[in-house]
Amino acid sequence: MPQGDLDVLFSNIDDIIKVNSRFLHDLQETASKKEEQVQLVGNLFLEFQEELEQVYKVYCASYDQALLLVDTYRKEPELQRHIQGIIEAVVPQAGSSGLSFLLVIPLQRITRYPLLLQKILENTVPDASAYPVLQRAVSALQDVNTNINEHKMRKEVASKYTKVEQLTLRERLARINTHTLSKKTTRLSQMLKQEAGLIPRTEDKEFDDLEERFQWVSLCVTELKNNVAAYLDNLQTFLCFRTHEYSLDIPEGPAVQYCNLARDLQLEAFLTFKQRLEGLVWQPLCSLAKALLGPQNLIKKRLDKLLDFERLEEKLLEVGSVTYQEEAARHTYQALNSLLVAELPQFNQLVVQWLGQILRTFMTLQRDLAKQVLQRAEGSMAQLPHHHVPEPAFRKLVEDALGRTNNQLRSFQETFEKVLPPPTTQPLLPGSERQVQALLSRYGPGKLYQVTSNISGTGTLDLTLPRGQIVALLQNKDTKGNSSRWLVDTGGHRGYVPAGKLQPYHVVPSAEELRRQVGLNKDPRCLTPEPSPAPAPSIPTVNQVIAVYPFVARSSHEVSLQAGQPVTILEAQDKKGNPEWSLVEVNEQRGYVPSGFLAGAPSPVLWGWSLPS
Repeated sequence: MPQGDLDVLFSNIDDIIKVNSRFLHDLQETASKKEEQVQLVGNLFLEFQEELEQVYKVYCASYDQALLLVDTYRKEPELQRHIQGIIEAVVPQAGSSGLSFLLVIPLQRITRYPLLLQKILENTVPDASAYPVLQRAVSALQDVNTNINEHKMRKEVASKYTKVEQLTLRERLARINTHTLSKKTTRLSQMLKQEAGLIPRTEDKEFDDLEERFQWVSLCVTELKNNVAAYLDNLQTFLCFRTHEYSLDIPEGPAVQYCNLARDLQLEAFLTFKQRLEGLVWQPLCSLAKALLGPQNLIKKRLDKLLDFERLEEKLLEVGSVTYQEEAARHTYQALNSLLVAELPQFNQLVVQWLGQILRTFMTLQRDLAKQVLQRAEGSMAQLPHHHVPEPAFRKLVEDALGRTNNQLRSFQETFEKVLPPPTTQPLLPGSERQVQALLSRYGPGKLYQVTSNISGTGTLDLTLPRGQIVALLQNKDTKGNSSRWLVDTGGHRGYVPAGKLQPYHVVPSAEELRRQVGLNKDPRCLTPEPSPAPAPSIPTVNQVIAVYPFVARSSHEVSLQAGQPVTILEAQDKKGNPEWSLVEVNEQRGYVPSGFLAGAPSPVLWGWSLPS
């Protein structure tokens, strides 16, 4: 039988046996004192009152679950016969009741104690010294049974409302009926009256303080879970970069030592650290976050039941009575509130302890990783050229090296920016040159934007625009202050478009202007090509040129280009004689591209940059 089944069936039976064993031992000792035995028995029950209540509370609360498990065993005949055989061999008086007979014995014992004491009290003369002791003992054991029943009822209510159900929208709608709508409407009305100050709100400072503490603890768990998740993601990204596998073309020396150390750490130390982090920190943290869901549901349900309770209290004051269902609703709130007030302090304390243990484990894992890395690197560091340098001098050496590298990178960046091609711009739509010139003359180049993807307007003031359309920005927000909708002018219509589908438009020079600029530029380091003779419009020519800008084909008549890609011009115009579009061949594919995106092959003179020494 699984250990989980045994825990459900017998709960804390070991604790009950321990308490009753001590109780029996002390009870047997009273037999030698016959004159004072009755009084000693009464005092003994008073002494064990608290312990009996605590252990039997737990057992009785889980008794119904144990019976459900017994019912499942009855559906498996072979398992049932095996259990019955063991019980008959050990406890013959159990008979056919079997496991149910054993499970009910502790319940019967605690309920019989008040009856036995009451019987002793009835046979004791009122003027006896033991009489008041017995009265207190009878009352105490009755209170024990009452408290056990209340605790059991609270647990049943908690079990009902702590279930986290993942329901679809269809399933949620199927649960809606007139009763649920009436309840929710009444609660909403009650809440609105309280917010408006028409009726007083029930104040419970004890519960409010406990809930505030719980919400604070929940926030700490959530934040830590998010941080550990981000830590694991970054760790996984770090493990994906296997620098030791790159070929450095350095046959020996410190580089080889570094690669060996990096390989050792990557395959063993860091991988082991990640596995331990997931098992000892992440999984317990997820379990802790899951454990918070039950109390969160109870707190939320308590608010609903509190609204019902307050409404019923008003009715009770006005009418003087409530129905059976309404009385049950009052008891449900009282049970939920009592359960939360009794158990939230312990729960908060356990969560804080659990959270502290997770943090300590996390720090221990990091300390072990650092220690392991230092141990593995000790042999390799001894072979490095600077291992004999004192730490302050080595720190200064590293800072100087990083400073020199930073200067080199800055110089590299500045040089690289000089040779970068202009920003990528989508080609203009055929026939839109006049519209662009009109917008440019009216608003200036700083206000022009280009549509990066097709826009389909959904509202009355929204525009529908194709990719490549040029617009002028009028206002970078709508009338409600939403900065994600911009007011633009297309040259004929004004309306709103998504800001995320616009990019600044950089005016692309025409083919003639580009060739004229090329002819003026004689810098051998520049990517701009030398001018090539313009082909005759009527005679197809074949020229080898270079794509200056990338271009994305928008139809089957066009072909895509990559910046710097060699291109063969077949015709320097389209079928209508428009020189703005050229028929080209790229990677054995033919199609039209904007002529302004092409330039002659660059000069063979070397160009580029060099890193400073």
